[in-house]
Amino acid sequence: MHPREFEHVVAAAAEVTDQDELVVIGSQAILGSLEQPPESMLHSLEVDIYPLHDPGAADFIDGSLGDGSQFHLTYGYYAHGVGPETAKAPRGWQQRLIMRKIPQRVASKRTATAWCLEIHDLVLSKCVAGRDRDWAYATDALKAGIVQADVLLARLPDLPVAKELRDHIEKLLRGVIASL
Repeated sequence: MHPREFEHVVAAAAEVTDQDELVVIGSQAILGSLEQPPESMLHSLEVDIYPLHDPGAADFIDGSLGDGSQFHLTYGYYAHGVGPETAKAPRGWQQRLIMRKIPQRVASKRTATAWCLEIHDLVLSKCVAGRDRDWAYATDALKAGIVQADVLLARLPDLPVAKELRDHIEKLLRGVIASL
């Protein structure tokens, strides 16, 4: 997903929820921090998103803009309505959200704002998810120098997961860092 497509999804989510401020927590939250991230970090076709002031309205996002919707079939990308509990990011992530103003769309009077996970919080949340593609994402972020290893390690204890999983993530993360 590229920046214009991201903007389209956020603007459409604002329209269907009648909310101007939306939170983006998935991999495409990187577009809040970087206008042109590495291409390898833009493979996802979905934006994980919810309205900041009415998270329950995420159901409208899934119904109108979700996987298999007319929006998805028309544009080839889509929105996934989630809730704040979906973010497995370090404690305090809400205070570190990055604001990205979305340009007003033609035929719309709404100006949306995307509040995106800060890049270190995003990478750690990908580590919690733990799929191969999530570790590839984290590795690419480290290789590209868009995250700092010391910040990731400092925030690791604040992940809202069991100690065993945090220890496992730390071991894998230190392995990735050492390999670079």
